[in-house]
Amino acid sequence: MLKPNKEKLQKVLARVGLGSRREIEQWISVGRLKVNHVIATLGDRVGLEDKVELDGRLVRLQGEADIPQKVIIYHKPAGEVCSRHDPEGRPSVFDAFPKMRGKRWILIGRLDFNTSGLLLATTDGELANRLMHPSSEIEREYAVRIVGRMDVHVAERLKRGVKLDDGPARFDDIRDAGGEGVNHWYHVILREGRNREVRRLFESQNLKVSRLIRVRFGAVTLPRYLRIAQCKEMDKKEVSELLASVGLKVFDSDRKKTFFRDEEPEISRRKTVNKQKPTTELLTLKKRPPFKKNTYRKAHPLKKRDYKS
Repeated sequence: MLKPNKEKLQKVLARVGLGSRREIEQWISVGRLKVNHVIATLGDRVGLEDKVELDGRLVRLQGEADIPQKVIIYHKPAGEVCSRHDPEGRPSVFDAFPKMRGKRWILIGRLDFNTSGLLLATTDGELANRLMHPSSEIEREYAVRIVGRMDVHVAERLKRGVKLDDGPARFDDIRDAGGEGVNHWYHVILREGRNREVRRLFESQNLKVSRLIRVRFGAVTLPRYLRIAQCKEMDKKEVSELLASVGLKVFDSDRKKTFFRDEEPEISRRKTVNKQKPTTELLTLKKRPPFKKNTYRKAHPLKKRDYKS
């Protein structure tokens, strides 16, 4: 159930998996949402009893305990976009995600077209918001291959901070990961998710990034066995630890279960059992052959006896 006091519209809709809070706020701004037949505004609060419409279609509101808390790890290849529909027709990461009935995947941090590596997606909008919110300061670790080597003074400058177009930015840590020939690898850590931030930081020092891979997001590391363009669903223990790391609860709801489209729901055994079981006597009677009159006499006719008077 929702909390007694109503919650913000974008929070409730993000929870049911319609999109991230930021996306839903944009929908509210352009008038795509209505609450009780009135165009919604930023700051509106709703409860389960309210009627919410998106583009004229009714949205089913759900409480926290009714939302399936699923998280998947995807090894994104370079050359895929992190949007559901691309005007240029490029492949999307959502094409590789498991399809679900009545739910949508929400990305936890995006990667640009030419960046590969760890990408997380969830059905829990509140989890996505907690992990992406700047106040959480979740660490993001990248493996970066550049042309040439980085000078010690440049590395120190990048850790102190440089000014970009959208404000100052810096790396929390830079580690040399070796390399051969012209290319050299570094591992960098930062706590923001701005667009192309890693590439722009290196470009500010006239360093060209030839390859960029995200290898860690918070406590989640890209599994070595997970191949490019493959997904892995996190088990209950992993999801519980991820939720606990951002102060969220784990809800176990037995009332509803979300199935993937390629899965078949388990049929309850109770439905297949006959309520009125035949008794042993009835089963025995059914096995007996039907009685036929004079069957014995026809099979074994009695011989006529001659009686002498």
